[in-house]
Amino acid sequence: MKTGIATVSVSGNLREKLEAIAAAGFDGIEIFEQDFIADAGSPREIGDLVRDHGLEILLFQPFRDFEGLPEPLRARAFDRARHKFDLMVELGAPMVLVCSSVHPEAQGGIDRAAEDFRQLGQIAAERGLKVGFEALAWGRHVNDHRDAWEIVRRADHTAVGLILDSFHTLARKIDPDTIRRIPGDRIFFVQLADAPLIEMDLLYWSRHFRNMPGEGDLDVTAFMRAVAATGYGGPASLEIFNDQFRGGSPKGLARDGHRALTALLDDVRRQEPGIAAELPGIPGRIAIEGVEFIEFAADGEELDLLTATLRSLGFIRAGAHISKAVELWTQGDIRIVLNAENEGFARTFWHVHGMGVCDRGLRVGDVADTVRRSVALGADPFSQPVGPGELDIPAIRGVGGGVIHFIDSTSGLSDVWDVEFRPVGDMAAAGAGLTRIDHIAETMSYDEMLSWSLFYTSIFEMKKAPMVDVIDPDGLVHSQAVQAPDGALRLTLNGAESHRTLAGQFLSESFGSTVQHIAFATDDIFRTAEALQRGGFAVLPMPKNYYDDLRARFGLPRDQIERMRRFDILYDEDASGRYFQLYSRPFTGGFFFEVVAREDGYQGYGAPNAPFRIAAQKRIVSQKGVPRR
Repeated sequence: MKTGIATVSVSGNLREKLEAIAAAGFDGIEIFEQDFIADAGSPREIGDLVRDHGLEILLFQPFRDFEGLPEPLRARAFDRARHKFDLMVELGAPMVLVCSSVHPEAQGGIDRAAEDFRQLGQIAAERGLKVGFEALAWGRHVNDHRDAWEIVRRADHTAVGLILDSFHTLARKIDPDTIRRIPGDRIFFVQLADAPLIEMDLLYWSRHFRNMPGEGDLDVTAFMRAVAATGYGGPASLEIFNDQFRGGSPKGLARDGHRALTALLDDVRRQEPGIAAELPGIPGRIAIEGVEFIEFAADGEELDLLTATLRSLGFIRAGAHISKAVELWTQGDIRIVLNAENEGFARTFWHVHGMGVCDRGLRVGDVADTVRRSVALGADPFSQPVGPGELDIPAIRGVGGGVIHFIDSTSGLSDVWDVEFRPVGDMAAAGAGLTRIDHIAETMSYDEMLSWSLFYTSIFEMKKAPMVDVIDPDGLVHSQAVQAPDGALRLTLNGAESHRTLAGQFLSESFGSTVQHIAFATDDIFRTAEALQRGGFAVLPMPKNYYDDLRARFGLPRDQIERMRRFDILYDEDASGRYFQLYSRPFTGGFFFEVVAREDGYQGYGAPNAPFRIAAQKRIVSQKGVPRR
């Protein structure tokens, strides 16, 4: 099955679009009329340019307001079509998309429309071309693929077929399984797009809020499964209209599109057995078994501060690398690696971003399958020279210039801690009751959120939670959680739109580093808080007003409120359970740690507390507009 993308889906001029689309790995394009007209090349030159990039022109689009017109508009429509067909021959475009009419004078009637398409098919066939008819969700008389199919069926011409678009079907809440009744050889082309669920005018929704499959809320997989079940084996192509994408990177958008389409087709292959279409086989979504390690790049005073903070959190220095300035700190199932090497990737990261999380290790069932799926979905492999006695652990590039390493138990990679580190320190230290990494918070530009959400959910077995708005005194931050089904990995993706927010300030000062905070889990928040207090942990102070409001909102006992206030513990609850959290004071440009306790199945992240936490942090960090360094 060939993969395609409409040129309108990618930002830039036509030549920038073609370069990005080819680099992403697509087979072909739908050439959008506006992109063609805006280019200075002749039709033949543009067609040759497309082919020089190793791409096919799969479709020319759109041809609007054709069927059901009275004379003389009807004759004029056929004249327009002949002109477009001659143009397509010069381009080397084999098919045109005709979308259902919205013309105010268009007349209804399936037989009338079928006769128009029968004649149009004859004109196209004389030039060796095909015509595809698509039902726009807002079409004047035809807005349902079932009606479009009936018109195509009655037109009864080999050059006339149906074009299906997931948005037009799913936005109108039409059951996609109705597609299964259409013969696959009469479906000429399939366009795919997702979208967030928003109640608004269909045309406006379509033109401004479409996104890549897997980035929205529509069941594009069910749609494509129904298409594949018909025996359809033609192109699967993306058609995305999105205001945010129009200002994005052409290469980034094309890469995301290819990733989304590849993941979608793989899901269809797995969920719809016996389909005729040939789809590429890649390993399935990767189950994450846990966070193996978090690695910081640090040096100088920042390293000293980080080391002191870890010690106050109850971590012990458990290992030293056999040949490098790298230390292993542990508590419970948590491993923190501190890298102060003078060369290599971590050092480069430190020079660019300052102290920060440069690397994460994830435990998976099979490293080889993980790498194969990641690379097939457009992730960039990462490697660096391996020193004497070190293990070669596979990795990919992650968010914000960091990397993600993969470790499994079957390949011997999980022995890295015994192979590369020698034991040091007091292994019998009591710690503070921290058991595991609860979640990792990544901060990024808001424009990057969809891309990185797709990255995680397409490669790994992870699901998205609804997006929430976090109120900062100086703006909004959009936050979305993605997590493994059993919570083995939880991430919160936080999109900053303003440098004045705490998240935006962190991005600015760290030059794009993304991990802004790490949350550790404990089974007993009060016992942990007492241990942290004894260890000299610098907790984020919360105002008395917060606790007065907390008691009024939840009706908690006075002694519990006072105990939380004593340790600066925040609280939330929902229908499932309760959530306790406390924070370190922010340091090194806004990075901080969090300690949390979940009770009775609470699945959130304490979002109602975020405005109060941010306000408390802003009372400590540098003044607005004053750079840290």
